[in-house]
Amino acid sequence: MYLHVQEYLRRGTCEGFAYSRLISNLGENEVKSYVFISGAAGGVGSAFANECASRKWNLFLTDIRTDELEKVAAVLSQKYGVDVITHTCNMIDEEDREQMFQVIREKLLVFHLLVNVAGVEYEGMFQEASRKQLSTLLRLNIESTLDVTHEILPLRDESSTFRIITVASLAAFYPMPVKAMYSSSKRFLLNFFLALREELRFDNITVTVLCPSGMPTLPRIIKAIEAQGLTGKLSMKKVDYVASKTVDKALRGKAVYIPGRFNQLLRVVGSLIPQKTLARMVGRRWISKSNK
Repeated sequence: MYLHVQEYLRRGTCEGFAYSRLISNLGENEVKSYVFISGAAGGVGSAFANECASRKWNLFLTDIRTDELEKVAAVLSQKYGVDVITHTCNMIDEEDREQMFQVIREKLLVFHLLVNVAGVEYEGMFQEASRKQLSTLLRLNIESTLDVTHEILPLRDESSTFRIITVASLAAFYPMPVKAMYSSSKRFLLNFFLALREELRFDNITVTVLCPSGMPTLPRIIKAIEAQGLTGKLSMKKVDYVASKTVDKALRGKAVYIPGRFNQLLRVVGSLIPQKTLARMVGRRWISKSNK
């Protein structure tokens, strides 16, 4: 096995057949299957980590915030007795991501679930955004998500169905002035992963896109939800509830999950309105809100 591993690492590639052959050389008791979660130190990521650990699934957690990441790992490992591997990674840095993938290759890890959480939101007029804000949103929300998915797919545990969960947003269904960059990035993720789902449908792989509305994870988000009044209260769902239900939906192979009947109703109503009119309606609401 040693020679096979060295050859694999020297090639620095993730070809599925080569990785599978390496894993097959190990005894069943030596191979552990993991859940990969990006953005695991944040509110949504840590909720998914807790939900997966409660199901006795081993975890590979990554985030840019080392201290918070280690705290999450320590709590889950002690509470549920699962194996938790952490790796600090700046997901917008290509070299950082490659170092993380190299660690995964060296450990010969396999995965049965990938949860793409890492992302950033920008609220404001497009022309007021800095070039750095533009680059960060595109590289984190889109580039890093596709890169992680591309690298983890060949490392899947072929003894079971492989699941992909990607966190998009209810905003993915609407053209949203003031949140134009964010909503469009989430639209990209929705379209991409639905297309990927079809590409992989015969490979024992399922893809689920989570499209939630507001979730009370940070003080500024809670404040923003409260500012929306009744609509904010009706659309809000607690993050632990969303994580639990999303995993259930993924295990059943659901393509898109919108938490909450009110949010599902908003989606249906929005689909009946022409996009130009919808953009104007949404714009009036968010522009007036941002001017307050």
